[in-house]
Parts: sequence; C-alpha cells; structure tokens
Amino acid sequence: MINIIVSGGCLTVRIDRTEKANALTEDMLNDMAGAVEDADQTVLILTGAGKVFSAGADLEDVRNGTLATSPAWERLSQAVADFRGLSVASLNGSCAGGALGMVLACDLRIAVPSAKFFYPVIKMGVRPQPSDPARLARLVGPSATKRILLTGAKLDANEALALGLIDQISQITLDADTMDLVQPALAADPTLVGAIKGMIG
Repeated sequence: MINIIVSGGCLTVRIDRTEKANALTEDMLNDMAGAVEDADQTVLILTGAGKVFSAGADLEDVRNGTLATSPAWERLSQAVADFRGLSVASLNGSCAGGALGMVLACDLRIAVPSAKFFYPVIKMGVRPQPSDPARLARLVGPSATKRILLTGAKLDANEALALGLIDQISQITLDADTMDLVQPALAADPTLVGAIKGMIG
C-alpha cells in the first residue's frame, strides 16, 4: 500500500491503494513516517498512484478505532517538516482531509490541473491535526485558512495556485515536471541544500 523507491539522491514515497482512493490507515501513516525519518537522501517526493493523491483517513478505520485523533498524522507531518533536504508533494490528484497535513509540511507542492483540495473537519465534527492550521495559514493567510477549515471550502488547482497552497500546476506530465523541479537540488551538494533550507527557516 506504500511504495518506497530510492533512486540516487531521491526518495519517493508513493501511496498505492487506488481501490480506496488512496485512503490512509494508521499502519500506512506509520510506514510513511518511518521511511521519511530514516531517509538520508537529498530529495523527498510524496505522491500517489492513480487519479487521487489521497482521500484522507480510511473511514472504516475511523469508525473502528481512533484514527481521526491518532498521533501518526502528526508523526508523519513532523517527519516531512524535519527532512533535511528538499521535500516535494507531487500531487497526482485531489487531496482531502488529514492527508493535507503531509502536503502542507513539504517545501514545495506541484499538482495536476484536475486536483482539488479540501479539509472538511467542520462537516465531520472533528478538529484538524494540531500543526495543520498554522502551516496552512503560513501558505494561504489566516482568512483563506478560516474559509477552508470553517466552511469546508473545496479549492481547484487554479485557486490553490493563486492562494499559494500549491506552487505549480503540471503542464506536461507530473513525473517529468516534478523531476525538472527537483533536478537542481539533486545535482547540488547535499549539505548546500540543507544549509540553504536552514537559512530560510
């Protein structure tokens, strides 16, 4: 369900559960977090198989357990935020709910034109993961964050780009555009990548 691919200085973590719209279980979250925590590559790419990046939490797991409030969400987001190199969310489709947390924690986000983004916690009667609102506000500002979280607004790729939620819309193929985006970092000294990232904060 989680594919880990290492190629040179690049670690790609791919969600592969297309029959469930890449919905995430607690085990999947922990597998992803472990892979990122153990990584020593220069570039991290988070992506999905099929036409959806992730529908968020697996609703069956939510009903049968504590997935909605599991610390695994924060573990994964923090692992991505702490990654020493360049982290990129390569969004092959829509991203919903808690899955947005790992995307917000990335340094950059590129998406296919059909991608949509929403975090409908207000409609589900739950709180967002603790670090997500602040990360979202840093990208899109407090007003847009309130609209997304308090109204359940759904953004298309163009609006997400205009707000700063994503940095680029793929124009050729997602894989090719993602590799073009990360190539300068892959070609650079890994310590330089980390040093520049550290200067930005």
